[in-house]
Amino acid sequence: MNIKIHKASRVIVALCDSNLIGKTFEQDIMQIAIKEDFFKDEEINKEKAIKILQDLQKEDATFNIVGEESVQTALEAGIIQETGIIKIDNIPIALILL
Repeated sequence: MNIKIHKASRVIVALCDSNLIGKTFEQDIMQIAIKEDFFKDEEINKEKAIKILQDLQKEDATFNIVGEESVQTALEAGIIQETGIIKIDNIPIALILL
């Protein structure tokens, strides 16, 4: 997985499966581009991702999570629920705006 933390007026966490970076997925009218400049920074394992997600959830961050492994990790971290997951071209995506 790859994570990038953007610091603006609030923290934005971009987490995705590493193999998706640089790809675009489309289905009907929906589209998502997994752009390197937004998603790519640090390669991390599941344990580190869970800790970061849980810590930043406490700081009122927003989250952009894309890919099987990344979405499953966010579920395990307790920051999303199954009902908050959509799929575009069979790629699971969760956006959390707190």
